[in-house]
Amino acid sequence: MHRLILLFALCLAAPAQAEDWQAQARQQDVVLKNFRFKTGETMDVTMHVTTLGTPHRDAKGNIDNAVMVLHGTGGTGAQFFRPQFADELYGRGQPFDITTTFVILPDNIGHGASSKPSDGMRMSFPRYDYDDMVAAQKRMLEEGLGVRSLKVILGTSMGCMHAFVWGETYPGFAQRLAPFACNAAEIAGRNRVWRKMLIDAIKHDPEWNGGDYAANPTQSRETVADLLMLAGSSALAMQTAYPKREQAEVLLAQYQANAAAHQPDANDTIYQFDASRNYDPSPGLEKITVPVLWINSADDFINPPELGDAERQVKRMPNARFILIPASPETKGHGTHTWAKFWKADLERLLAQPAVRP
Repeated sequence: MHRLILLFALCLAAPAQAEDWQAQARQQDVVLKNFRFKTGETMDVTMHVTTLGTPHRDAKGNIDNAVMVLHGTGGTGAQFFRPQFADELYGRGQPFDITTTFVILPDNIGHGASSKPSDGMRMSFPRYDYDDMVAAQKRMLEEGLGVRSLKVILGTSMGCMHAFVWGETYPGFAQRLAPFACNAAEIAGRNRVWRKMLIDAIKHDPEWNGGDYAANPTQSRETVADLLMLAGSSALAMQTAYPKREQAEVLLAQYQANAAAHQPDANDTIYQFDASRNYDPSPGLEKITVPVLWINSADDFINPPELGDAERQVKRMPNARFILIPASPETKGHGTHTWAKFWKADLERLLAQPAVRP
């Protein structure tokens, strides 16, 4: 989920953090030498990764307590320190208890402190896609962390889609999959349209200058931010919290001010939203035989439940369960995926399931 969508979710409710999880984390960069993109281009790629907890090795010396959590479009691993996620999962006795679990939070290609267009290559950066991003995650795990098996991949939004790519491309590497807030189908219809609107808004901005701008373009900034607000919002929650015109307009003004102060690089944003262009795991879902917990929310603009995709496709995976979280004044639209209170108990049940060898 994009950082501006996260900002909007935090405008609606920002719980106090009980513990400073970031202070307990370890940061490192893993350099993937001669990483080959699907375009055929090759370059050294840096993957920034944050970890919590300590790796445990079994009798054969293999790390056996690793889990990986994957962020959404425009996000970073650091977003999973927010209290609505971290305080529910990382403490003693919780699903990702860091006294017993090795939690891996990467910044994906094109995001955060990992290699991205704004590092200097701009629009000459290889035009990566989700397959490239997942391949880089795998090399980061194996070459940088010595991890060759995961108890679970929990992915949110774009990370949800990555989880499906993982399940088909590297069957069994992750013993379980928890894809939250996505569909396992081509990005088409309204979902592609609003993404293309966002990309075009930047490219049609004269200040963008083909990607060779001296300062981040400003004319398209508000359009991009507004599209992200609509995509990430919940109609019911907003109507309940802001039932008067004046209240809604104050919210919008606050959001736009925050968005202006946290505007991401324009080229990075183009690449991030374009990376989903050829995503479509639907032909190979039968390859996914490990336990799957697939969760969407009924108030998600990006993955509207009326399409019925998940209900049809979950039947093609022999150990998959789909849950649709009902819309309420408490749900967060697309951002429901990062509020663990809505799905924590289901995650615990998934982790209790025995691993299935593909």
